[in-house]
Amino acid sequence: MNAERHEDLAALAALDLLTTAEQAEFTVALAHHLELATLAASLRSTAAELAHIAPVAEPPADLKIRLLNSIAIQAKTARATLAQSPRLAILPFPTWIGFATAACFACLAAYFAQAYFNESALNSAFRDQQTLADLSLRSTKNQLAAERLITQRELADAVKRASDSAALITTLESRLAETKQQLFAQGTIADYKIATLASLLGNSSQAGAVAVWNPASQEGVLTVQKLPALAADKDYQLWVVDPQYSIPVDGGVFKVDPATGEGRLIFHPNRPVKTVAKFAVSLERKGGVPKAEGPMVLIGP
Repeated sequence: MNAERHEDLAALAALDLLTTAEQAEFTVALAHHLELATLAASLRSTAAELAHIAPVAEPPADLKIRLLNSIAIQAKTARATLAQSPRLAILPFPTWIGFATAACFACLAAYFAQAYFNESALNSAFRDQQTLADLSLRSTKNQLAAERLITQRELADAVKRASDSAALITTLESRLAETKQQLFAQGTIADYKIATLASLLGNSSQAGAVAVWNPASQEGVLTVQKLPALAADKDYQLWVVDPQYSIPVDGGVFKVDPATGEGRLIFHPNRPVKTVAKFAVSLERKGGVPKAEGPMVLIGP
């Protein structure tokens, strides 16, 4: 059912303004839609009420003069006709009454037509406002849904990073415990320096390492995991920070497994180390450098 079209037909029917084709269409619609008949009856009742409250239509100022002139002409014509045919008795009908009645009906029809078009324009404006409100509501709902999905995704990523970090810490603690156990078995743990190195990489926050240093033998072991794979012209380089030197001591270069990011380095600094303050790992050109040039990727403790 084309509700808007049928409402328009019902409004025109209330004012008796339907064309023959529109009347036929409206009759068919009434036979199939009971609610349309109810609407048509309501509109016709409203039109009848408006007829009683419509303002009195004033005829044009010169209407009376024109009517009197017309009456005078018709009276003159009638007298001339009577003079020619005395057996005919013509009684002039006050024709101005018909003009006045037609003028009143014309004013009333114009009033109802204006009211109808005003109502149609108001309904159209309301429909447009409702459409805009619906579009705004849908847009707001879509935006809220998108923000909720983004928040959920960020939360899931944060939980995953936290889980990965916890797993890394657990692994490093496990390896550190194993190393301590081995050193306890050797009875020399008090002489060892054991440090955990944390990641400085924003895109590999799960990377980490454990360094064990034996000052007596000037030897150490570095175990790393989850470091990014290297290009062919790059190496990771270990540095030992000793306060007695102005720059860190070179501990050697190493690579990691491209698939797992794991690696192991047994290192011997190129200068005697008295006190280890920190260990650090940087990304350098292949073969290493005498002084750190590239970015630091791990540091600790």
